Amino acid sequence: MRKLAESRRPKRNLKRRQRRAVVPTRSSQYQTGMNSGYQEGLRTGQSSFGTYFEGTSIIIPNYNQVDYLKQCIASIRRFTNPPFEIIVVDNASTDGAGAYLASLGSAVRYRVLESNRGFAGAINVGMMMARGSYLLLLNNDTVVAENWLSNMLACLNSSPTVGMVGPVTNYISGDQRIEVPYKTVRGMPNFARQHNVSNPSRWQQTDRLTGFCLLMRRELWDRTGFMDEGYTVGNYEDDDYNIRVRLQGYSLMIARDTFIHHFGSVSIRALGERVTVVNDHNRHVYMEKWGNPHDLVHFVRGIGHGMIPAGETAFFPQHVIVRGSRDNFYWIEDGIKRLIAGPVAIPATRLSRVELRRWPIGEPISVEEAQAKWHGVTVEGLPWSEGLMARGMDGLLYMVENGTKRKVASAKAAEDWHLVLKPNIAFTPEQISSLPEGLPIIAPIRTADHL
Repeated sequence: MRKLAESRRPKRNLKRRQRRAVVPTRSSQYQTGMNSGYQEGLRTGQSSFGTYFEGTSIIIPNYNQVDYLKQCIASIRRFTNPPFEIIVVDNASTDGAGAYLASLGSAVRYRVLESNRGFAGAINVGMMMARGSYLLLLNNDTVVAENWLSNMLACLNSSPTVGMVGPVTNYISGDQRIEVPYKTVRGMPNFARQHNVSNPSRWQQTDRLTGFCLLMRRELWDRTGFMDEGYTVGNYEDDDYNIRVRLQGYSLMIARDTFIHHFGSVSIRALGERVTVVNDHNRHVYMEKWGNPHDLVHFVRGIGHGMIPAGETAFFPQHVIVRGSRDNFYWIEDGIKRLIAGPVAIPATRLSRVELRRWPIGEPISVEEAQAKWHGVTVEGLPWSEGLMARGMDGLLYMVENGTKRKVASAKAAEDWHLVLKPNIAFTPEQISSLPEGLPIIAPIRTADHL
């Protein structure tokens, strides 16, 4: 009997262990809840994609300046009345910024990048995250004050031709700098309270707004797109964006009835001896891309163009091949993009998804037809070919398109669109004068591959 009992005991123990194994542990319950919450959040995100709230997305890039960042966020939460969200994009800081952002809970939406992508790279990520009908780019070394956002919104919404608005401050280059009576930032709120009284007579049109604080409508971002990440670390990307906005016919405004405090170039100064190298590189990129951009703006307005309905895409060439972040290649013609079926041997220009989606999709095109078109399609009744390049007597490069001659704004634009590889034709002075001026062709921006 004892042997029989002993032989049964392990089986009872096994069944007991099996019963215990099916009881959910606290860890498995947590994981199940996490998975359920993730799936619900995913469904909610997908259903609300493309919808925005009537408020402002305040986008703050940050790199190793957690103490300044704390002051900036605290001032926004204290002094901002219109609806807003705060988005911080951290450039892989090592000073505890990530932990600080995590401690804020739902007060701030944020992303910590794996590496330092500079001012433009961080801003571009924030633009993708933004859910507001207005976008505001704000340096982390700023402190805002009473009525700051409401005053700037009033200026921006005063006319549909106003593209971007910036405030005045104590530390900046150009016309946005004013003298202030206070000696430390503690004295700023009292000064700003008296200064920030809404007054349209104090709004001033300008040719340049600095990027420490820039307000725009989402519509403008849709038409203009990301900042150019060809400018490393920081500097000149705001000047670049100014030109791109002005080319479309928009004006830039300084809201002189709005003051915010700016500690000034904190992240740039932290580079030490690298500042000169970075600044020289970015100046070279800017000059290579634009040459004299103000002359270009006046040229566009001089040929009778006001507001450009198609946005920045109107300054892109037709009869070229472009690609996005995936391995899809498109032929661009007559304002539409056509997916190319087959492997493409001709160089393609990389564009962001924001730029690509401005063109409606047309019927697919075979690779053979796309390549034949790229080499030039003869237009009946004209002694030259649509989409081909021509060098005028003035030495400038033009593209012949829709019965106009389109000046290529710079050698960089010709190179980045691969126009220098397209067939050329000789222009006579008579042919040049017979063609009306079209919009110039500008260089595309550079962005990270996932944008």
